[in-house]
Amino acid sequence: MNYEWMVALRYLRARRRQVFISVITLISILGVMVGVAALIVVIGVMSGAQEDIKEKILGANSHLTVLSYHDRIDDYQAVVDKLNRLPEVVAAAPYLESQVMLLFNSHVATAVIRGVEPDSALKATTIGAKMISGNLDYLKPGAFKGEAEQLPGIAIGRDLSMSIAAGYGDVVSVISPTGALGPMGLSPSARKFRVVAVFSFGFYEVDSGFVFVSLEEAQKFLHLGDQVDGIEVKLKDLFLADKVGRQIEKELGGFPFWARTWMEAHGPLFSALKVEQLAFSIILALIVLVAGLNIISTLVMMVMEKYRDIAILKSMGATDRQIMKIFIYQGLVIGIIGTALGAFLGCFLCWLQIRYQIVHLDPTVYQFTTMPMRLAWSNVLAISLFAILISFLSTLYPARQAAKMNPAESLRYE
Repeated sequence: MNYEWMVALRYLRARRRQVFISVITLISILGVMVGVAALIVVIGVMSGAQEDIKEKILGANSHLTVLSYHDRIDDYQAVVDKLNRLPEVVAAAPYLESQVMLLFNSHVATAVIRGVEPDSALKATTIGAKMISGNLDYLKPGAFKGEAEQLPGIAIGRDLSMSIAAGYGDVVSVISPTGALGPMGLSPSARKFRVVAVFSFGFYEVDSGFVFVSLEEAQKFLHLGDQVDGIEVKLKDLFLADKVGRQIEKELGGFPFWARTWMEAHGPLFSALKVEQLAFSIILALIVLVAGLNIISTLVMMVMEKYRDIAILKSMGATDRQIMKIFIYQGLVIGIIGTALGAFLGCFLCWLQIRYQIVHLDPTVYQFTTMPMRLAWSNVLAISLFAILISFLSTLYPARQAAKMNPAESLRYE
């Protein structure tokens, strides 16, 4: 160990008359620690939210959706066949959507009814893995053997099931404002369905606002004939969605067909999350900057306290560069200790949330039942390097002031 390090570490050990400086040093270390820990936790939460939302969105939706500028697609089976022949496509599933109202006993709720072909929907989305009870194959009439009335099946979300108190096997009434045209004009359609499945994507918007029925039953119920709203497409590589989407538009002859990728459908949400992450990071980085100011004040007071020692070292032949190193090393020790403690604390808090899910959230507000968390070591490393850099920059001014000190002036009155 060279003597610059030895002197720097010696100055960090407080003597009796330097207790105040020691307290300021401790506060500087705590400031760096809190700033680093807060940055790690907040970036972990924001990264976890992005990954969780992305996973749930891709679970409830496909990578691509083929739509028509003519509102609905008429000869959809021919389009599905063309899509399934493309090498990049895993599965294509037609769907139909409409707003409806659900009634069960005295409970009422609004939802989006989604007509799907069970076989193709299971291939194009992850709904099959999200079932709590029942099965999507039960959507066809007669799934319940021995029932007095052969009713079509309906799959409802867990949160919707709880809000109307309807569970597996119950019969719910579904009312749609889109009905048949009669003498008095359009009249609402009403139909009874039996709950044959309850699903949970962990995404409140879907679990509380969507129900699934067979495509054939939805077309009859909504009086739409052989039409669908769109066709969901699952790809082998979701990151090629934009490229494959343009290829699909070309394959289908362009207008009126167009392809919407999962990023286009939910781009504003992911953009908002990135902006929030950046804003929180900047705000919390200010904590580290304040800790850097504490390091400056600590070293300035240390220079004032050690002016006699500096003069003696200079009179013994110490160069300005060596004097600067002493105080730079001292500030770096403060920064490195604070960064190490902060990184440990931040990682520990992230691990606690990932392992035990201590912090719970209201899903009606935050879309999550527990606080999402994702610990990326690249983020921890970047935050640690940033904190150490701020600590280093904070040492330059006090170190330069110490190096410029005139030994003759310092020892004149000694």
